Amino acid sequence: MNIEPNKPLLGKHDAPPVRVLNARGTSPFLLIGDHAGNAVPHSLGALGVSDEELGRHIGWDIGIGMLGERLAERIDAVFIRQTYSRLVIDCNRSAAQPDAIAAVSDGTAVPGNRGLSDEDRAQRFAEIHEPYQAAIGAELARRDAAGLDTTLVALHSFTPAMRGHDRPWHIGILHDGGDTRFAHAMLAVLRAEPDLVVGDNEPYRMDQIDYTIPRHAYPASRPYAEIEIRQDLLATPEACAAWADRLARILPAAAAAL
Repeated sequence: MNIEPNKPLLGKHDAPPVRVLNARGTSPFLLIGDHAGNAVPHSLGALGVSDEELGRHIGWDIGIGMLGERLAERIDAVFIRQTYSRLVIDCNRSAAQPDAIAAVSDGTAVPGNRGLSDEDRAQRFAEIHEPYQAAIGAELARRDAAGLDTTLVALHSFTPAMRGHDRPWHIGILHDGGDTRFAHAMLAVLRAEPDLVVGDNEPYRMDQIDYTIPRHAYPASRPYAEIEIRQDLLATPEACAAWADRLARILPAAAAAL
């Protein structure tokens, strides 16, 4: 859906594109949620998809908003989360990647993303994507200026099956470039958990498709981990709380192992 020229994408009734929770948190872990929300700006209607579709994995990372809030409470961490659906704009993609604004996602057509002009695409990046990325950059700059060590932890979730293939992992740790030592320490600690099936770069490999971690962690050789948890394991508030408890124990243990 194209909007009128010179008309803002986000209006007075729309939520801010980024929320910073527990802004005074003292933890060395900075939590981020690229796909934590599934809102759609009023100017875009519903992108031509149903509420049911927006509630699926194509619309957001199910459970991550609640998990991030609970984990931030447990470890006194800052949690920076994105508000809008990944179907509006995928904040873990660059402007050069076609699926940053997907016309089709896992077989579901997104009419509101068809035939967009360069100006339409640029507006979504300017009003949603970049404010979120800027908030992460500002928090990292603040912490660096204060001499604080920071480990960047991106929270994501994945659908239990994709294109007819079951995904057996309960949790995966994604990593690629930059300083991968913390990511590997996370893998070691998680593998010691007897009830977990742990994926190393599963259910998919972190590569040049990912945007947020490479942008904020790689240049400064900042320790990081991108965590993927299977969505059926985050289906209730109780399940999110249980994973928050587990990660509150595992994150410091991995840091200590370094």
